[in-house]
Amino acid sequence: MSTQIVILAAGMGTRLGRALPKSLTTLNDGRSIMQQQHENVRAAFGEDARISTVVGYRAEEIVDRFPDADYIYNERYDQTNTSKSLLRALQATGKHGVLWMNGDVVFDPRVLGRAIAHVEADQSFVAVNTAKVSDEEVKYTVSESGHIDKLSKQVADGIGEAVGINYVSRADKRALVRCLHRVDDQDYFEGGLELAIAEEGLRVLPMDISDLYAVEVDFAEDLERANQFV
Repeated sequence: MSTQIVILAAGMGTRLGRALPKSLTTLNDGRSIMQQQHENVRAAFGEDARISTVVGYRAEEIVDRFPDADYIYNERYDQTNTSKSLLRALQATGKHGVLWMNGDVVFDPRVLGRAIAHVEADQSFVAVNTAKVSDEEVKYTVSESGHIDKLSKQVADGIGEAVGINYVSRADKRALVRCLHRVDDQDYFEGGLELAIAEEGLRVLPMDISDLYAVEVDFAEDLERANQFV
């Protein structure tokens, strides 16, 4: 499988109030968030799976911990959001489809096992949780065909939340790159996806993982919840 796997870990993570990059936050089982992600990737895609990480804030700390990964630098990490980090990653990974995740997501290893069928079919998807819909999270709606329609924190009447694990197919990649160029520096990558859906005709499936856990760690209470699972 020629899948490229990307972790977005360039941000400063100020809301969690830690000095280290958020992805290096230690969980109760002794692993960092990023270590859990690496292990989940290898459980699904094999020990030889290549992981590219977008770094910025205190990049050397991540590189020192994971010397065998590939690295993409976002030197404007303090001026841009995940849209521009993902843009750099897509530009650096050739023509293949890309599976990417936010560097602060603690998740059930079975999530990536569920993703394999979509990756093998080269079908773009957004992993979603329909069990809860919080105002501060990225929410989504679907079209009549069952594909993602709206995708942002501002979505009204969202039917679930995006959890920060996604895949763009080889066929859709160039269109998403064009749209990530167009969105504002401070936009999340979901803004680029939503624009590509609306203007480029991308057909992105919601991959429901509501029966599994996935916690995006923004605040101390998120970390407490993540630690209940690991």
